[in-house]
Amino acid sequence: MGDITASSCSPNKPKNKKTSEKDDGDFRTYDVTTTSDRVIEHYRAMRANQTLAFHAKMSDKYKFDPVTGAGRRLMTMEDAFDQLESYVDSSDPDLDLPNRVHLLQTAEGIRRAGQPDWMQVVGLIHDMGKIMFLWGEDEDGQNGVDPDGHQWALGGDTWILGCEIPESVVFPQFNALNVDMQDEICKSKYGIYSPNCGLNALKCAWGHDEYMYRMLIANKCTIPPEGLAIIRYHSLYPWHSNNAYSHLTNNQDEETKGWVQQFNAFDLYTKDEENELHVESLWNYYYPLLEKYGLGGQLWW
Repeated sequence: MGDITASSCSPNKPKNKKTSEKDDGDFRTYDVTTTSDRVIEHYRAMRANQTLAFHAKMSDKYKFDPVTGAGRRLMTMEDAFDQLESYVDSSDPDLDLPNRVHLLQTAEGIRRAGQPDWMQVVGLIHDMGKIMFLWGEDEDGQNGVDPDGHQWALGGDTWILGCEIPESVVFPQFNALNVDMQDEICKSKYGIYSPNCGLNALKCAWGHDEYMYRMLIANKCTIPPEGLAIIRYHSLYPWHSNNAYSHLTNNQDEETKGWVQQFNAFDLYTKDEENELHVESLWNYYYPLLEKYGLGGQLWW
């Protein structure tokens, strides 16, 4: 892979304030008067289209063979990393950089903080599920090739499908657009679930988190369970940042939340448009860690 610097912004996207000048409270600010139209429209479409039926459709589209783990395409992590060089997340109000720069910034922040190597790996790969754009279409909300393509099933804050959508989601005024909220069961407090059934029984809005979790399981990676949970739930902000869904989660999920919250600080506050990174030299450090956790060589995606 060639070198890339964090100052290589997409010319088709508006630049935000330098993230190095931001205070913590300046991150993740969503307001219809100040947030870009790109981000607002992303969440409008996401809330309208992410339903139980859509989740079932995506689960089928991106299923892995239960015996062999085979998926759509064999690629190394390095190959997938290169594919993300041109991908810019349309749901992010803080940064307009290729996604792989954000991944390296997150991993490096975790490494500098002296966190265990498995969490460094999680930082490096946590958003790589956005590789779904390779097979995505506008109608599926996964066209990440076209700068103006839909991405509402690739990135963005998730919530639990099949039950009442909490007011703590981003832009709650869009909740009524969701067709499931016309169903008496789906719009109720518990919805289709049992009290305190646990996170594993819940269905999140489809995106890179769930896909990447399934991809790692299919490839039999050895990242610890808490690391896999971080990857699966790091976009579920109503739960880990606003304490929604306590009536559906259980005691084990509270421990998981602690790990996700710890990771979230690195995912959010390491974003910096002026932090120059040299991918080639960093890859020499991270690739042995990927091999350690069963993610070296050709993998199914």
